[in-house]
Amino acid sequence: MLKAENLISKQRYYIIIGIVIFLMLILLSRFFYLQIFRYEKYKHKAEINRIRAVTVNAPRGLILDRNGNILVDNYPTYILTAIPGEMEQKEKIFNSISQCTGIDSLIIAENFKKYYRAKFVPTRLMKDLTFHQISVLEENILDLPGVNYKQFPERYYPSSINGSHFLGYLKEVDKPVQGNLGNPNVYELGDLIGWSGLEKFYESQLKGTRGVKYLEVDALGREMEEVKGYNNQRPEPGADIKLMIDSDLQLLMEEKMKDYRGIAVLSNPVTGGILAYVSKPDYPPNIFTGKMLKDDWNEVRNDPHRPLMDRIITGLYPPGSTFKIITALALLEENLLDPSKEVECTGSYQFGDRTFHCWNETGHGSVNLQVGIAQSCNIYFYHIVQKLSLSQWVDNCFDFGFGQETGIDLPYEKTGVIPTEKYMNRKYGKWGWSRGNLLNLALGQGDVLVTPIQMVQFINQIATHGNAGRLHFVQEDKEEKGIRPQFSDNTWNKIEKYLLSTVSDNQGTGRSADPKIKGLIIGGKTGTAENPHGDPHAWFIGFGKKDNQMLTTVILIENGGHGGEIAAPIARSAYSRYFLPIKQSQMALKTP
Repeated sequence: MLKAENLISKQRYYIIIGIVIFLMLILLSRFFYLQIFRYEKYKHKAEINRIRAVTVNAPRGLILDRNGNILVDNYPTYILTAIPGEMEQKEKIFNSISQCTGIDSLIIAENFKKYYRAKFVPTRLMKDLTFHQISVLEENILDLPGVNYKQFPERYYPSSINGSHFLGYLKEVDKPVQGNLGNPNVYELGDLIGWSGLEKFYESQLKGTRGVKYLEVDALGREMEEVKGYNNQRPEPGADIKLMIDSDLQLLMEEKMKDYRGIAVLSNPVTGGILAYVSKPDYPPNIFTGKMLKDDWNEVRNDPHRPLMDRIITGLYPPGSTFKIITALALLEENLLDPSKEVECTGSYQFGDRTFHCWNETGHGSVNLQVGIAQSCNIYFYHIVQKLSLSQWVDNCFDFGFGQETGIDLPYEKTGVIPTEKYMNRKYGKWGWSRGNLLNLALGQGDVLVTPIQMVQFINQIATHGNAGRLHFVQEDKEEKGIRPQFSDNTWNKIEKYLLSTVSDNQGTGRSADPKIKGLIIGGKTGTAENPHGDPHAWFIGFGKKDNQMLTTVILIENGGHGGEIAAPIARSAYSRYFLPIKQSQMALKTP
């Protein structure tokens, strides 16, 4: 017979065994649950530590001129990145990187803070690594846990032209930029985004789609090799865009404008294609690639001549005597003017208690409409504009697209100012202005302000008798028509005749625009726009026609004085290059 204490001991033994078996069953069931039912989850967590998803940037599309020459290309550069979660001693690592690269550790730390997104997402530390910097980093990579480098496409400008204002530039996406984007998930911090010019306007076509590849990493976080069987996605390059720009004409206009502040635009008025587009001063197109020091940026941004400003679409200027065309068209179309009737120009004109002057102080003598346009007689237009009301003059301005965007494929275009009656009442009060203001407006002075691109649209419509194409840079399968000012054939023909005499007549103010090419006819209008901040601005707007070819020119020289003396000769060089074979053109350009 067992003793009582032995029975108790045996019972305890069975209880302990039962508890152990119960606990083992719990552990086994938990293990079974994790291995079978939660397998995918924990497999994924394990692979996160072993496999890293790396984004692959897509190369941007190229930008080509009309002949297929590359204006904007890509070249590979290298950026240094780090995985924040794998960096236990950041300051020590930043100092080590600084010793390897020669870059201040404070700049590296600042970039880390600027581009940080998440603990295990690569954060950019540096860009444009040299091969020497890469080799030194490789030698010390064991002391730099989480640090790596990868290839990154930058913009490159192989062409001899500048073109910075229409090509535009890229900007790095930082947190403020990302926050202002409509769909911020499309861009990662450090990506490049079109910020001006065609780079911005055609961003969606040029940017492409980034890819992703999965790499195996070792215990130190170093990337080893691509993992097979994962859904690696190749990046899709951006689409190329082909422009209407003629590099030969562009280079010529850049050379002719290099010593001036102003603009030069050449276009095909039938298609609306922009052949040359120069805004001076400009900036080197590669200034925003690579490492740009803060001092360099401040020097460009604070330059009093404003090289970053695209004067063609954002500059606002009085059009001067070029706007005499608007007045003449309105009066002819409404049959309010007999173009053969003469007005006596004595050099001045009295209107109420004000005296208005002609640029020719001794006067032009007897002047009709043709002479008035050809010799740009102010007194003649002071007389005839009184037949118009302000609203009639304004309507004709609107018909040619003034006071509104042209719709050219560039961002940030301004609309200018066409002073309507409402505008005048708001600015001067209902009784604070009179018809005397219209005398100034008729000569393109006073409150009227235009952009040079609007003047391109204007002369294109004159050259084609209202059938010009929409202004554009990128070649299109189907050319779009622009605005449609409605005038009779008789009115169009008369205006063209008078503009031809501006260049062909011995006393015409635009005679220096004529390159004297057989079969070529040149028409145009000069303008000398008064400027309260200095010397007058010099304008020439014109067209050339030969056989089935047409070219329009708009030249503006800020503070250049008389349009016929400085702007028209630049237009002449464009006509010579466009309408002559290259050898003859070069000889003509040397002729004073």
